[in-house]
Amino acid sequence: MVKFERFRLSNGLKVLVHPDTSTPMAVVNVLYDVGARDEDEKQTGFAHLFEHLMFGGSVNIPDYDEPLQVAGGENNAYTTNDLTNYYCQLPADNLETAFWLESDRMLSLAFSKKSLDVQRKVVCEEFREHYINKPYGDVWHIMRELAYTTHPYKWMTIGKELPHIENAQLEDVKRFFFKHYTPCNAILVVAGNVTVEHVKALAEKWFGDIPAGTPYQRNLPQEPVQTSERRLTVHRKVPMDAIYKTWHMCSRMDDRYYAADLLSDILGGGASSRLYQALVKEQQLFSGINCYHFGSLDAGLFTIEGQLVKGVDIKLAEAAIEAELDKLRNQPVDERELQKVQNKTESVMAFEDMSVMNRAGSLAFYELLGDGELMNTEFDKYRAVTADQIHQLAADMLKSTNSNTLWYLSEPGATTT
Repeated sequence: MVKFERFRLSNGLKVLVHPDTSTPMAVVNVLYDVGARDEDEKQTGFAHLFEHLMFGGSVNIPDYDEPLQVAGGENNAYTTNDLTNYYCQLPADNLETAFWLESDRMLSLAFSKKSLDVQRKVVCEEFREHYINKPYGDVWHIMRELAYTTHPYKWMTIGKELPHIENAQLEDVKRFFFKHYTPCNAILVVAGNVTVEHVKALAEKWFGDIPAGTPYQRNLPQEPVQTSERRLTVHRKVPMDAIYKTWHMCSRMDDRYYAADLLSDILGGGASSRLYQALVKEQQLFSGINCYHFGSLDAGLFTIEGQLVKGVDIKLAEAAIEAELDKLRNQPVDERELQKVQNKTESVMAFEDMSVMNRAGSLAFYELLGDGELMNTEFDKYRAVTADQIHQLAADMLKSTNSNTLWYLSEPGATTT
């Protein structure tokens, strides 16, 4: 049970405090309710660009990292299609340093042409290195555009096109910042060797005077129900053929999410999963195969991906996947198999909660979902999933009319680099 208290500042900033006296450290986590889904389709990649810009200094603090390191701290951040999260850990005695740093960049990020030029160059290089030049790097650019026609999940967090970042102007960046990176659009979690009273005092001191901003009203275009199968074949300089299959699934807050999550483990969650046992170990069609999803806040994608053993016909490989899916569509899973993946999920969640850093991040995420208390009760929803519910979900979701298939084939003569 993760105990915490919650309060809100007058400018709308939500604050959650999780005291833990077993550690000498403190964690300060700031989650902004903005991700790639909130971008203009003609100016994508901005949320990820801000992940970099937020470390480029603020008006009063030219270098974010230096004072944090002097205080014995470390920090990082990540951006997804749904959210942006910044977090740092430092000795609890130096907690105020983190408040000073986080509040200053929320209040007065340094918008200079120099900072934008530097970070834009970094992001563009990341785009080229990981998504253009890297083997299989463009898979999800292709798959998202295949699977989504309308919803902004059709582009990746890095951005839809490299020119969107290359051509980003200072005024565009400022507009995006003041729309999203405000107290009323943020959640602050403080965890570790802290007291609620001390955190309240620091929150008022460092965040209380920051203008609230205008509450962001999210009104995204919804993806229509897919009614026919979509397929695409591409050829690239990669060492092995690969197959990627996706199906549209429910959103993170839908009750069916828990069945979908367990289903992904049954199919492809490790060496004991159905796909691995049948297609890697027994039939030796794939060198590796996985099933997963992204936990997307809006309706997401349920995914199977696998790299084929050299020489295996991709039609045979896909037919073997479909044969395994047929088993799920046609008969309920065994109760023991269901209990195994439920136990695995429970142990993973418990292991993640061992770190105060993870607890802080999880509290922020669950508060974004609607209530930080979900962190303590969500496993009950996994335990309540029945074999019949998984069978029904498989039958409803894993059908060809809801599927998107990408054959990612090796060009003749391609070798491992």
